Amino acid sequence: MKTRRDTADWIIFGGMIILTILFLIPILIVLMNSFKGRFFIADAPFEFPTSATFVGLKNYGSGLEKTGFIPAFGYSLFITVFSVGAIVLFTSMTAWAITRIKSKFSSAVYFLLVFSMIVPFQMVMFTMSKMANMTHLDNPIGIIFIYLGFGAGLSVFVYSGFIKGIPREIEEAALIDGCNPLQTFFLVVFPILKPISITVAILNAMWIWNDYLLPYLVIGSNYKTIPIAVQYLQGGYGSRDMGAMMAMLVLAIIPIVIFYLTLQKYIIKGVVAGAVKG
Repeated sequence: MKTRRDTADWIIFGGMIILTILFLIPILIVLMNSFKGRFFIADAPFEFPTSATFVGLKNYGSGLEKTGFIPAFGYSLFITVFSVGAIVLFTSMTAWAITRIKSKFSSAVYFLLVFSMIVPFQMVMFTMSKMANMTHLDNPIGIIFIYLGFGAGLSVFVYSGFIKGIPREIEEAALIDGCNPLQTFFLVVFPILKPISITVAILNAMWIWNDYLLPYLVIGSNYKTIPIAVQYLQGGYGSRDMGAMMAMLVLAIIPIVIFYLTLQKYIIKGVVAGAVKG
């Protein structure tokens, strides 16, 4: 029996290694092509750079110059940081109120937010972009509120599942000690939510940082984020600079990879807790 279990574990382990390699291969291809001349990438995209094809950091310099990568990085960082902060703060408060206040209204709000998770973005993108323009949200600050709306469904769902596992006695003790509801949340409940908050932050940060369609529709080319700036390297009629594009893609994924690796130990714990406790 033990031998069968060990064999099954080794098979699963081997399968996970194969999946990991398959996921890493595209990143490796982008990385090695970022050091090759633009005319050699199309001819031999899967070959490592040689003495004839290697151009050093030339693609990186060219990409930085053509895309305006530094301003785009600033806009992406600003939008991502403040959008994630708003999502974590407001959805955690919403989930706590929905979970602790049992009423038809709170249940309706919860199911409305959960329902929003299954509505495809393509169904609302044109009306949303029109409303953003009419309400003057078509700027880096306004798009934060739009991301808050789109990220609320999943975040409230995950937070609610986690909060249901927090004993009410902790909050009742804080109220007896003289805390009002806001003090109870920020001084007692919110610190307990640290694992799930980091999970929510990671999931939303990866989505917002890499998002192309929503910023393109709402703020367009006036405030180019990194995905929009990289897309401008596509050009047309053979003017596509693949080398610079590969280099900018490498630079684009570095911050989010560092962010994920720094906080990865919390993500599984948070997701499992938010799903199981609910």
